[in-house]
Amino acid sequence: MTTEVAAMLTEFLAPWGNPGWYGPHGGPGWLIGLFFLLLVAALIGTVIWLAVRGRPRSGLGRAKDLLAERYARGELSSEEYRERLSELG
Repeated sequence: MTTEVAAMLTEFLAPWGNPGWYGPHGGPGWLIGLFFLLLVAALIGTVIWLAVRGRPRSGLGRAKDLLAERYARGELSSEEYRERLSELG
């Protein structure tokens, strides 16, 4: 049974030769494989990084956050806070 499987594998792989260390074309084909592996890993890492960091806040959102912080610290009265918030839109 094992010799039959080995014979089938040998017959299947025969057209491509035995790539071994140098790849099927006689050169360092493993470097190409390594390059594409690193490329795929970099793409996956970039997608994950973009998904985790989220979208940057707009200038308007940041301005509203600063206004809310100043109100929370007591630097602005309720009237000043509402007036400035309405000006921001």
